[in-house]
Amino acid sequence: MNPVFDYHALAPELILTATIIVVLVADFFFRERERFQTSRIATIGVLASLVPILTLAADGTTRTMFGGAYVVDDYALALKGFFLLVAYITLLVSVDYIGEGDYYQGEYYFLLLSSVLGMVVMASARDLITIFVALELISVPTYVLAGWRKHDTKSNEAAIKYYLFGVLSSAVMLYGMSFIFGLSGSTLLHDIGRYASRPNLPPLFAVAIFLTLVGFAFKISAVPFHFWAPDTYEGAPTPVTAFLSVASKAGGFVAILSLVYFGFFGTQTAWQPVLWALAAASMTLGNLTALRQTNIVRMLAYSSIAQGGFILAPLAVAASGNAARSAFEAVVIYLLIYGAMNLGAFGVVIAVARRTRSGEIASYSGLGQTAPVLALLMSGFLFSLAGIPPLAGWFAKFVMFRAIFNAGTAAAYTLGVIAAVNSVIALFYYAGVARRMWFRDPSEAGVEQVPARTPPALGIALTISAAVVVVIGVYPQLFARIGEVAFPG
Repeated sequence: MNPVFDYHALAPELILTATIIVVLVADFFFRERERFQTSRIATIGVLASLVPILTLAADGTTRTMFGGAYVVDDYALALKGFFLLVAYITLLVSVDYIGEGDYYQGEYYFLLLSSVLGMVVMASARDLITIFVALELISVPTYVLAGWRKHDTKSNEAAIKYYLFGVLSSAVMLYGMSFIFGLSGSTLLHDIGRYASRPNLPPLFAVAIFLTLVGFAFKISAVPFHFWAPDTYEGAPTPVTAFLSVASKAGGFVAILSLVYFGFFGTQTAWQPVLWALAAASMTLGNLTALRQTNIVRMLAYSSIAQGGFILAPLAVAASGNAARSAFEAVVIYLLIYGAMNLGAFGVVIAVARRTRSGEIASYSGLGQTAPVLALLMSGFLFSLAGIPPLAGWFAKFVMFRAIFNAGTAAAYTLGVIAAVNSVIALFYYAGVARRMWFRDPSEAGVEQVPARTPPALGIALTISAAVVVVIGVYPQLFARIGEVAFPG
């Protein structure tokens, strides 16, 4: 039987693919001073890919292709839109950073868009093979992007660590997937879900689930598979770090969400203890280690690890019925809000580094006097990450705690207490940076302030991120509605 191609449903992927090809080929025809045009082509392509997302959402029809291996529903559309918007903001923060450095611009945007294409595919994947191919399409370009500063030993170290850990985790994950296929007789998540609902499953199936989740735990930098993240975040170009901390991490979460909800949900005793341990360890170790950091990027790296634990927490205690729905919605809503908060924070890091030529937290001393707008934006993003009202982060924390306590089990209450304690710990290092910006003298920065304006593209990215953080904090029903609509059931 010939496969059915629904070109409307595949339009975002097709437009992205065409953009990738055009970016790669067009770079050959631009002179050196015109290389920035590739960023414009990439931006136009990403925005054009959003158009069929809107038309498909307006249509409201669930479209299934390739025997159920690829599904375009509200859940997939919400996440595709998220990935494309994150890609757009990443392109904005990349334009001047990459253009002013000694970088190959065409290849940079080619690799970035290729990784985005993998994320868009991941949102619709309902098959183990499709999920694995999408994950590799996400990961392989980012291995190269992490080492984009060719003459920097830290960047080279970052790429090597990221690559070695990535290859090992992919091998473990594929090994687990092979067991799942062997036991269930299918790679389709729908068929695996029916198999997982049977009584008296063999113990090997729980082992297979564990091995599969380990691979994705690396992708979301969950403890103890987080060792690559701090060094890679510090060594990679800052726009790449922002992309890894938001889009790439979200791709891993989407894969876990799809696997658990569509494939493994019937055998909760196999996957819930794993996710519970990953969530608790990531929150605790990430926050405690972030307290001791002196570099802003490394602090945000450990913060990202801790935030990953917060995102995992609702899923780790998801039960059947309404509790499962609230857990699913909490993960989606938290991902959307986390993307705006973290991208905004890294955008400010890039803007401040243009002035101080430093990534040390000490260099933020007195920023409220020398660059009050940047200090105000950074304070907003940090306090939003901490969950302080009326910024959007409070709603992310609210839906997380609501989902945890809705489960109503001893494990859920324990995890809720751990999350509450870690939320307080996180406030210490977030507020510490804000205190340094507003209550320290610029002379304590230890660096010479270089007059540098914020480029227009970076300013637009910061404006968009700040607008989302403020608007959703005041009117959270918008993202709440997206979470409800995205629930596949």
